[in-house]
Amino acid sequence: MSPTQAVLDSLLPQDWQALVHAEPVTAARWMEAAAQLGSGDAQAICGQWRLDGHGLPRDAQAARSYFLKAAQQAHPMGMNMAGRCFENGWGGEADFFAAANWYRQAAHSGLDAAMYNYANLLATGQGVARDDEAALEWYRHAAARGHAKSKTKIGYFYEDGRVVARDLDAAFVWFEGGALGGDFRGQFNYATLLAQRGDLQAALHWLHKVPATATPAYQRKAGEKLMQSNYPEIRAFGEKMIENAA
Repeated sequence: MSPTQAVLDSLLPQDWQALVHAEPVTAARWMEAAAQLGSGDAQAICGQWRLDGHGLPRDAQAARSYFLKAAQQAHPMGMNMAGRCFENGWGGEADFFAAANWYRQAAHSGLDAAMYNYANLLATGQGVARDDEAALEWYRHAAARGHAKSKTKIGYFYEDGRVVARDLDAAFVWFEGGALGGDFRGQFNYATLLAQRGDLQAALHWLHKVPATATPAYQRKAGEKLMQSNYPEIRAFGEKMIENAA
């Protein structure tokens, strides 16, 4: 049985959750039918499933189309993911101006991930005029909602003295927040500052968490930095990270 509009209108939040976690092919059939009937939630979900190959063949072009349909209904995640498609060239040509436009709208809707993505473009001047102050402000908005990667980004601002006065104590606090939230960049930078403060065991504790989620490119770069440490234990871990990256 495929869903009708009446059936969809009768679904409670727990019913939607059950559908999302149902057997992938069955869930995808229902979700695509709901998307065709105009559900922004279903369109955003189908877009993600088309990217991931969850119950549906991977198809970046179809994913972009679904995200845009949801975005045109002002669906926050749809707008954010449409921005991701345009930023990364998923399902078509990259367009940083379009990416910034969708991120901006999703950020103003209150979505922390979009605030982070929009801040990244502001910080690099891609698709918008570079504006470090505005970037930091958006990172702060996202961090206030618990966004771990944004906390790490704020740490960089304090570490580098960018927009704000250089303050390694403040950087330490922000990196700690990113680390506790599961951001591998936050974990690495927090560990680095812990090592600089002489807390080797705590530094190693956080370094061991980095490889679980870090990309190979990041592990290689991080490992190279660790190889410059005065601590042999940290140099040894840096060597392992470089091996993992390879």
